[in-house]
Amino acid sequence: MADRKELLQRRRYRTRLNLKKLAKTPKPRLSVFRSNFHIYAQLIDDQQGLTLASASSLDKELRGQVKKGWDVAAAELVGKVIAEKAEKIGVKVVLFDRGPYIYHGRIKALATGARAGGLEF
Repeated sequence: MADRKELLQRRRYRTRLNLKKLAKTPKPRLSVFRSNFHIYAQLIDDQQGLTLASASSLDKELRGQVKKGWDVAAAELVGKVIAEKAEKIGVKVVLFDRGPYIYHGRIKALATGARAGGLEF
């Protein structure tokens, strides 16, 4: 029987392999990391190897609005902030990289916030 760490690793590789197939297009990747207490999002240009923008529940601009960094409301705000930053640098269409995380809860809320902010994926 596979342990939890191995299952996460398998899911991560499966998601990333699908992204590599799609990454031939010059779209940046919206990568999401979820810890127990916070959520982070980055816009990454894989062709140049650069991080274009980032947002997290730890950002100074969100500290007054976020009571807890681990709830769905915080994730949705992070999604809106990353969408605003993407709009400032001229990015409208991205690839969503959820990593090993299942698309529900905080990951889904971040995606909803990013879509509400104007990102397309």
